[in-house]
Parts: sequence; structure tokens; C-alpha cells
Amino acid sequence: MEELGYGPNGGLIYCMEYLVQNLDWLQDLLGEYSDEDYFIFDCPGQIELYSHLPVMKQLCDSLKDWGFNICCVYLIDSLFIVDPTKFISGVLCSLSAMVQLELPHINVLTKCDLVDEKELSKYLDPSEGYLLENLANATDPKWRPLSAAICNVINDFSMVAFVPMNINREESIETVLMHVDHAINYGEDLEPQEPKSHEADE
Repeated sequence: MEELGYGPNGGLIYCMEYLVQNLDWLQDLLGEYSDEDYFIFDCPGQIELYSHLPVMKQLCDSLKDWGFNICCVYLIDSLFIVDPTKFISGVLCSLSAMVQLELPHINVLTKCDLVDEKELSKYLDPSEGYLLENLANATDPKWRPLSAAICNVINDFSMVAFVPMNINREESIETVLMHVDHAINYGEDLEPQEPKSHEADE
């Protein structure tokens, strides 16, 4: 970073671009494992890597070319729901990543043990009316037309719903894992299982 004069974000983007230009070592390393092995890539949190830069999509495309079934698990902190504007921002970022990466996509609301369950349930599959009402109460009236347009976009796609994860409940973690397994057809030669709904954890 000092040599190239980059800040933290610029340095990270440079490293990711360097990675996708030099993937032979990663392909060789992953090739040492069996077809039944399961990989989790813990990716950086900088949203620009997923929302509009091509680098993460290039990495995902390479993994698919190598024969991997992959999906994206997008994590949003459940504490975002206490601020409707932050929640809407998180939903839009998730939607942007879904469009950019073109992968099976699972949205997970984390730290659900810190949020009231009744309040939480309103955000797992957010309706346009509920989002708009909360935005209207939290923002200046002059922004309401924009808020309505944003909520329309979210509603029109009908693609953003959340799986809750409570780290203190084993069945909650199992539900998230089952959604991932279903998305990538993991263990498809075994007895098929449909993901449980979040209602099963309530």
C-alpha cells in the first residue's frame, strides 16, 4: 500500500485484482480435495467488490469453470432493522450483489438473538407497504417519492428475503446450512431435503 500509494480500500481492490489474474495456485490447491469437500470463502466486507466491480464475479466464474457449484451467502446485521434507512440500504446492496454475481443467493440476517422475535418477523420477507411506512416515518417528507420508488424496486424484484440466524440455536444454523446445501445441490445423491422455513425456528 505504501509503495503504490493506496489506502485500505484501494489496497484490497488491488489485491483482489491481482488474485484473479493469478489463480493457478488456487486451482492447484483446491484440486487436492475430493468432490465431497465443502469450501467456505470468507470474503472482505467492502461492498464495492460485489456491487459494481467485476473482480468477485471473475473469481466466481473461475470457480464455476473448475466444476464447483457455488452460491453467495450475504450477511446483514439484524441490528440494521432498528433503522429503516440502514435496512433499506442493506437490502439494496444485497440486490445489487445478486444482480452482479449472477449466483444462487441466500440473504442471512445475523445476530437475531439480539432482536425481539416479533419485530424480526416483519423484516424476514419485507412487504412494500411495511417498508414504505417505516421509511416515511424515518425520513423527511420531501424524500417520500424516492422512498416509494426504492420500495417499488425491491417489491418488483421479489427476490430479497432473509433467513434468520441465531448463533445460540443450533437448529437456526442448521436451517441456514440447509438453504446453502439446497442452493448448490450439495449431496444431491442423498435423500433430498427441502430447506425449512424460518417459521420452524420460532
